[in-house]
Order: sequence, then structure tokens, then C-alpha cells
Amino acid sequence: MSDIIVVCPRCGGTAVVRPQTDPTTALPWFCPRNLSCLACAYSATWQPEGSSSCWGGPFDPYFRRPLWLQASCCGGKTLWAFNREHLELIDGYVRARLRERGPERPYTSLLEKLPAWIKSAKHRDEITRTIQRLRATLPSEVGERRMPR
Repeated sequence: MSDIIVVCPRCGGTAVVRPQTDPTTALPWFCPRNLSCLACAYSATWQPEGSSSCWGGPFDPYFRRPLWLQASCCGGKTLWAFNREHLELIDGYVRARLRERGPERPYTSLLEKLPAWIKSAKHRDEITRTIQRLRATLPSEVGERRMPR
């Protein structure tokens, strides 16, 4: 679990939520996090308290800030990604003409959990255009102020 790009609560620019420790350690989802904005110097810290993270929507699971990378798509659905890598993963999946399942494994991958409307081939072109729009809002440096369209 790497950096998550969010909307800064102070200035509305891009901010980043990043782990305070090495995210490859055991239970990386529950390590302390920092939220920081280079544009306005806002910062905050999140400490794990039980299962206080909340996953499953267009907001970061720690500070509950709106994700920077989100846009309306396919008739009012929201396409969202945590960061550049997540956006590229979704893009690669959507563009793939053949989606083969890997070997049996005891867990479900992130791609298998995508909503049916993203997996549907009939939405491929619209989702690809939306991903291109989101990619254009990515700052070269976190903290740069570029609002999503």
C-alpha cells in the first residue's frame, strides 16, 4: 500500500497520505500514516486504533479525505483510483481484450473486485477517456495545485 493522493482539507490542492514506516512490513494497512500538502504545508497524522480504516469508496481509508483521482463516468458512476499506479492498473485491465484468470489462489485480487460496470466491454471507450482525463490532473509533484475536471 503506497501513497494515496487526496484533496487537501485546507487549500483544496493535492495532498498525499503516506505510511510512516516501510509499507512492506506485516499488516501494512494498519501502520501509522501522515497526510501532507506541499502547497500549504498542512499536515496530520493517523494512528491505527482497532480497525479504524474504512475501505471501499472514492476517499482515502485513513483520513476519509476525497481522492484526487475521481470522476463521473458511465451514467453517474464514479471512477476512482488511489494513485498513479492504481490508475494505470485499472487502465491496463480495461484496455485488455483478453482477460485470463491466473492460477487458483486463496485470495481475491484487486482487479477481480472491480465493479461489473468497469469490467464491461461496452464501457471500455468511456472509461479509457475518463482515465485519460484523470491522468491529466496528476501533478508532477504532490502539492501542485491542479483541479480535476
